[in-house]
Amino acid sequence: MRTRPLKVALLGCGVVGSEVARIMTTHADDLTQRVGAPVELAGIAVRRPGRVRDGVPAELITTDATALVKRGDIDVVVEVIGGIEPARALITAAFEHGASVVSANKALLAQDGAALHAAAEQHGADLYYEAAVAGAIPLVRPLRESLAGDKVNRVLGIVNGTTNFILDKMDSSGAGYSEALDEATALGYAEADPTADVEGFDAAAKAAILAGIAFHTRVRLDDVYREGMTEVTAADFASAKQMGCTIKLLAICERAADGRSVTARVHPAMIPLGHPLASVREAYNAVFIEAEAAGQLMFYGPGAGGSPTASAVLGDLVAVCRNKLAESTGPGESAYTRLPVSPMGEVVTRYHISLDVADKPGVLAQVATVFAEHGVSIDTVRQQGKDGEAALVVVTHRAADAALSATVEALRKLDTVRGVASIMRVEGEKGE
Repeated sequence: MRTRPLKVALLGCGVVGSEVARIMTTHADDLTQRVGAPVELAGIAVRRPGRVRDGVPAELITTDATALVKRGDIDVVVEVIGGIEPARALITAAFEHGASVVSANKALLAQDGAALHAAAEQHGADLYYEAAVAGAIPLVRPLRESLAGDKVNRVLGIVNGTTNFILDKMDSSGAGYSEALDEATALGYAEADPTADVEGFDAAAKAAILAGIAFHTRVRLDDVYREGMTEVTAADFASAKQMGCTIKLLAICERAADGRSVTARVHPAMIPLGHPLASVREAYNAVFIEAEAAGQLMFYGPGAGGSPTASAVLGDLVAVCRNKLAESTGPGESAYTRLPVSPMGEVVTRYHISLDVADKPGVLAQVATVFAEHGVSIDTVRQQGKDGEAALVVVTHRAADAALSATVEALRKLDTVRGVASIMRVEGEKGE
């Protein structure tokens, strides 16, 4: 066994970083045996050095992250500070100075993953990022390695624990969105500013990463269609239950039927109660993968938090350290297919539309005519009238998103339609 330690620089010592430092310190002997050489935490870069960090060696703390990654004796840099800058500059500097990188930075990877992979390859370094998607759940490595010989056609998942907790509470208790968000905040599942989660930005970054790996093509954050879940109401859940469904915020990455393009999207959707993702509760994550040879696979577990995310980071660290000892690198970017990302308008699925209409004869016929004129076939209609007003719920057969959007715009112009109360896609049904 090699006696000279592999030196690790840690960038960031918040919830995840402090747990990484703790595990590296307390499990040093185990890591040595697993890697085949000692693994030494050589420095920890932080913004606020005076903050108390239990179990973190104070002598390793520095505020000069740039100097740390440029030391020249660092073998691996672990980046858990998040954001675009200075993370991008620090990772690039790490490659230039001979270090491989383990990152949990989903936003940076979704925006600049191709450039980072190119820099890693140029300098003969590794770039691993299991922790960037779905916390402790092994997902990136199975897609990059275990399914490398298969053809993945679809990735459908719950990849944000905060939104799943909120929607689960709305479903189980009948609470409204604001009430469920307040509970998530009180329990620590939601940030003081939950925008990145509830508006789908976090899930969209993860969708870009998953689509790129699954389809061997480059998918950036800007390529991902995104809708938040702040407009989901208790009435939507009531309608979903009448259809035998629940509502989840889903990341959906698909290969076109002809194999010539891909799509990536994040939005709330109704899914049947019999679908495996429907039973994912609380703040858990789950990802459903459909591949030609492997069939249907589901990955489930805690998708965030200090310990789960640190577990993924440490798994990557062990792999990268082993590569260092073998003087090799693991799999890099695979983007050989160069498939275009199709716009949302070309996505085909089913829809649930709730309309507020006048309660008088002929309204249903007018509405049905608008659907027919735009080539959207109606599956079922449910109407409930009261005091001259009525709620009309239409569920369609599969149709292109652009056709549905044109239909809704035409419906808004009808004198008998008071408003479009809700539009929601229906996903995960048998045969899709």
